[in-house]
Amino acid sequence: MKVKHSNLATLRKFTMLIALVAIWLIFTVMTQGIFITPRNLSNLFIQTATVAILTIGMTLVIVTRNIDLSVGSVAAFAGAVAAFLQVKMGLPTSVAITTTLGVGLLIGAWHGFWIAYQLVPAFIVTLASMMIFRGAVLGVTNGATIAPLANAFKAIGQHYLPPHIAIVIGILAIACYIFFDIRKRLKRKKYGFAVPKLPIALLKITAICLAIAAFFTILVVNRGIPYAVLLVMGLALVFNFIAQHTVFGRQLYAIGGNPDAATLSGVDIKKRVMWLYIIFGALTALGGLVLTARLNAATTSAGQGLELDVIAAAVIGGTSLMGGEGTILGSVIGALIMASLDNGMSLMNTNVTYQFMIKGLILLLAVWIDIATRKNS
Repeated sequence: MKVKHSNLATLRKFTMLIALVAIWLIFTVMTQGIFITPRNLSNLFIQTATVAILTIGMTLVIVTRNIDLSVGSVAAFAGAVAAFLQVKMGLPTSVAITTTLGVGLLIGAWHGFWIAYQLVPAFIVTLASMMIFRGAVLGVTNGATIAPLANAFKAIGQHYLPPHIAIVIGILAIACYIFFDIRKRLKRKKYGFAVPKLPIALLKITAICLAIAAFFTILVVNRGIPYAVLLVMGLALVFNFIAQHTVFGRQLYAIGGNPDAATLSGVDIKKRVMWLYIIFGALTALGGLVLTARLNAATTSAGQGLELDVIAAAVIGGTSLMGGEGTILGSVIGALIMASLDNGMSLMNTNVTYQFMIKGLILLLAVWIDIATRKNS
């Protein structure tokens, strides 16, 4: 039974990678090679940034059996606040960014208060906020686009690190991966845990190193590493560490896996959920800043439907809506899958009607696979 469960877990882990490769191959053929060009892939990574940032936080929220339907509206509101402070009030970029992140923290605390301490279902609280902050966007912008924004602010979503720095970062990323993977293997062997056979382990290391090298090569050939992509990479590493190697992260998984057992183990569920939503509020504001900087404008329609892309990315990336299961890196890949679908279908001039239908069907398939594999395990 343990072997079967392990095989199913491995299948879930690599299914999204296989799906991503398949999607890229299909779009490469359908667009006669345009999709796979370094310029388009670099743009794809930038387009993924906002969804990826929000998905990182949404993953941990869903892990605790909660949800946040307000991310699109809150991200748009955060972007509108940042634009208003710069254009209408003439404040420096640093002040606008700091204030906007503070607003995100307050919104997260608002959500956490109602969900954790007043026990109002997260679905209802965030659904209300989705409407409240969509109205707030109209109030801040006065129904008009706020633009242009300061050059320093635009850099967040439009500027790049030079190619030579990208090469150095790529080499360091490969070296760090090899070091930590070998360290993990030796540690498991030391304590008597099972480890993959050496040829399989080497094959895995080689494949992942080639993937990392390919990723950075694409960026180097284009213009370098976009600041937004670098931000996503940093957040993914930080939150992956928090989720897997800190007491706070482990307690979030315990809450989602079995709330009663977590309570009996001494976990303060209310406090943990409160802090989780505060952190997610700041992440949502940060995602809104990246979105606004990339567009160089705050618009009334910004972020519409974003919550669906974020939730879909988390689920496609392996996060279970039943709670207790999901990874940060998997969800980032899920965000890349969603962005790849949007990018590829746009290059093919696919009707918007079919774009929504296809993404909806893929989400349904992802949830079905999750439920089916859980039943089998």
